[in-house]
Formats: sequence, C-alpha cells, structure tokens
Amino acid sequence: MIYTLHALLEQKPPSFRLTIFEKQGSVGRGTPYRPGWNDPAMLSNIASIEIPPLEETLFDWLSRQPDERLANLHIARGEINERAFYPRVALGEYFYDQLQAMIARAERAGVDVAVRTHCAVIDAVGGSEGMTLIAQPRRGAAFEEQFDHVVLATGHQWPEEPEVRPGYFLSPWPATALAQVPPCKIGIRGSSLSAIDAAVALAVTHGAFVEDDAGDVAYCPSPGTDDFHMTMLSRKGLLPEADFYFPIPYAPLSFCTAEAIEALVADQRPDLLDRAFGLFKRELEVADPGYADKIELHKLDMEAFCDSYFADRIATDPFMWARKNLEQAQRDYARRYTVPWRYAILRMHEVIQELVPHLDDEEFQRFSRYFKPIFVDDYATVPHESIKRMLALHEAGKLSVMAVGEGYRIDSHRPESGAVLKIGSEQTHFPVFIEAMGQRALSTKDFPFASLRDQGIIRDVAPGDAPGPTRGIVIDDQFHPVSPDIPADQLFCLSLPFLMGRHPFVQGITSAHEMGLVVGEELAKAIRRNGVGFNAPPSTIEARSVW
Repeated sequence: MIYTLHALLEQKPPSFRLTIFEKQGSVGRGTPYRPGWNDPAMLSNIASIEIPPLEETLFDWLSRQPDERLANLHIARGEINERAFYPRVALGEYFYDQLQAMIARAERAGVDVAVRTHCAVIDAVGGSEGMTLIAQPRRGAAFEEQFDHVVLATGHQWPEEPEVRPGYFLSPWPATALAQVPPCKIGIRGSSLSAIDAAVALAVTHGAFVEDDAGDVAYCPSPGTDDFHMTMLSRKGLLPEADFYFPIPYAPLSFCTAEAIEALVADQRPDLLDRAFGLFKRELEVADPGYADKIELHKLDMEAFCDSYFADRIATDPFMWARKNLEQAQRDYARRYTVPWRYAILRMHEVIQELVPHLDDEEFQRFSRYFKPIFVDDYATVPHESIKRMLALHEAGKLSVMAVGEGYRIDSHRPESGAVLKIGSEQTHFPVFIEAMGQRALSTKDFPFASLRDQGIIRDVAPGDAPGPTRGIVIDDQFHPVSPDIPADQLFCLSLPFLMGRHPFVQGITSAHEMGLVVGEELAKAIRRNGVGFNAPPSTIEARSVW
C-alpha cells in the first residue's frame, strides 16, 4: 500500500479522495515490521541499499534520528551504512514516518485523506457503480461505503493467536506468544529466515547473545534452561547461506533477458520451460566459466542441475558449511568481490518468473520442484549476524538441524502437547512445535472477502487434473482480478499470498515497490480518465492494509 500511494502521488493526478482502512491502531508499520509481532532481536533480510526510497532513503532517515531513538531501535550510530541489516522494528518505524510524510504531501496537493485505524474491512461487493466495502470499527456498528477504485493490500495472513492447540504454533508471530514457551524440547518446521526468527525469539527468552570486540557471537543460556533445545526440520537438512556482496543496481543480462523470455512465450511451444533453462545455462556459462566447467553444466538438464546445486551442502554438516560460507561471505564483503555464478542466478530470477503464468500444470510442478528452489536459495540469503547466532546456539548445544526428506509427517492432533514427527517407523515428540515455513501461497478459499468469491470476481486459476502447487487467483498484468462483472480499474489485488502462484518470487519490499509502480500508474490514469478535478466530485481510492 505504501509504495502504491507513493507511485500514485509521483504521477501528480488531479485531486481525489483517499481512504485508508487499518485494523491496527496505527498505519504503516506492517506485520513484518511492527513491534509486538516482532522481537527487537529479529533482523530484516534486506540491506538498506536494496530498499527502494520513499520520501527519503532508509540510510538518510536513520542518519537524522536522535541517539535516543536509535538506541530504542537497537542501532548504534556508527553501524549505519547502506549495506547494513537492521531490526525489523526499525524498518517499521521508517515506513511509519514515510507514510506520515506522504499523507502530508498528499494533503498539500489537495487530496482529501481519511485514515481509519482500528477499523477492519470485513467484506467487499463489486458493482457497476463502484465497490461497496463493509467495515467494522473496533467500537461501534459496522458500516458500508462505496468507492470507485479499491486496492486490496492485506499483506501476510497469520493467525492472531498462533497457538492453535496446546504447544502447537501455526506461525512464529506474534513473537510475544513465543515468550511464554518454556525451556523444553522444541521442533521448528523450516530453516530459512522465518525459522531463524523463531529460534532467535526463543533464544533471547531463555538466554542472551553476547558479542565480543572481534565480532564473534556466543550464546549464554539462562540458569534453569538445561532442557532448552531447538531442532529445525528441513527437507534437505540445510541452513540458508550468508548474504553475499553484489553491485546495485543490477548489471544487465546478456542472454536470459526479458525480451528473450517474451520471445519464448510468443512461440507457444510445449518445451517452454526447457528452452528457458537453456537460456539460464547460457547466461551462467558466460558469467562464470569456471563454475560451469566444475559442475559440467553443459551435461545437465534442469533436474540434474538442481541436484548438483545442492549436492555439496547436503553432503556436509550444515553448521560446518554455515561457518565456512560465512567466512567466505565476510571476505568477499571486505574486498567487494562478487561471486559471478551467484550474481547471475540472482539477476535471472525475476526474468524467469515471467514465464510461470504460461506453464501448463505439469511444467509448473517441474518448475516448482526443480527450478524455483535454486532461485529462492540464492536470493533468500540472510544477514551475517543471523548465521553467527545460529552457530552460537549450536555451539551452546541449543540448536540442531534435521534432514527429514519428503516422506515425513507431522502429527499435531495428539493427547500430548506439541507435535510428533514421524519418519518411517521412527517417532519424535516435541512438547512445543512451531510452523515456520514462511508465508505459503493461498487460494480463493482463503480469500478474506466472501462476497468477491461468491460473485466470481475472485477465483482460482483453473486447476489441472493432478494435484499440485497452488497457482493463486486469476489476475492480469496490472493486478486486476479478471472479471467481466466490474470495470477493470475498480479493483486491484496486491495481497501477496494470493499472487504467489503467478509471481513465485514475490518477496516483500522490492516486490511491493514494483507492484506499486504498476498500480500507482493505473490509478492515476483512471483518475484522469474520469475527469476528476479540484472542483469536481472526488474519485475515491481505498487502500486497505492489515499488515
């Protein structure tokens, strides 16, 4: 929502009326960044330089904050730089301040802005004259209001109360819920940043991380926490790799370009995915011939490349690999060296994403199983501090990683608390179990506005004959749900969980910026088309955020 509003204001449209609905008490911080939902020790995994600026850059905003506010955000002034990673709550404060500044700018430009906090939109109904929203304030009766244009920016979808059964948590958020977990044997499904968030929140509840002058981190358990131990469950038994140095903005690609992917799609041949992988291989061969020769890339199809990509890590203890990888990443940062093959894969993920809507169900499943994991592993690296903490927990005997493969089961419907891990005939009971796989792709049945489902305005991409990954809801390139029953510009859906089938690499802030540019421009065009001026009845845009 924030980046959409920023893009709209940059277009300088005629005056309009803007209403922002927000379930929480303040607007702008968002679920991934607001206090309470996030422990101050939880780090974001996006560097300052990667965050698209709003009214100012994150670096400039931090630089002008008083020492007291920086201290409250757990940031030392000397640590502020464009490559640093900051606590999630610090980003929340940045986005809050930026939204306030944007609202002030909008009002100076004649925009009529209404911010309705403590007010949840509980349903939406499309119609030829506009979209009617049904809102429920925290106090008082529900009410209806009609709008010309509606932007749904409902963000992540997590349960308000994550402990759905005794000892079984559907998510690691809000972090305050984990503060009540006793020091016991804890299972965490996942090993990426969401799982690291859970581990860090639990760790600071039952001990403390201590950093020495050399930057090394140790974990000191609190007295009486001998039984405290966490096990991360990962299919491959891997930890994410440490953030690697690369230039920003991205260098251009040579072969696996947007134009090349568009040409493949236009050909309408059944081997679209394999031909795209051919472009991927060619780009990788030119970017890093040494790496290509080492893995014999010319011999590999997509499935074999996936096996080769992960093979060395799977064969190595995850904490030994993490220490070695961290040391290499730190050396590369110190000399500003970019690993060519990593950088090539990073630059290709957004280009490759464009072919996903054009894959049939069988090819989409191949993509999801063998191609997508490579890109996700490459871009979902984590701050060096996060790796240091995982190593410190392991050295203190408080963290392990278990490879569970594909055929395991988690049974949370047991008389005892938590859940039981079943692998073949073996069973392991965790008195506390936390689901920390991150936001999963959602389908129409999970959509929060029933009337839009009932009207057929929101509907799933047609499922194939075989079960497979969720492909999300039907939208076009401008994020309009595709429906003949309402004007195209009446509704925009930027609710990330429902877009992940079409946009499998949608990943928070940078994706929000890119989508915001598209929708902001579309909204400005719609306002101008309607001939709305300063003296005309105002057009109304509604952006709902329940982050």
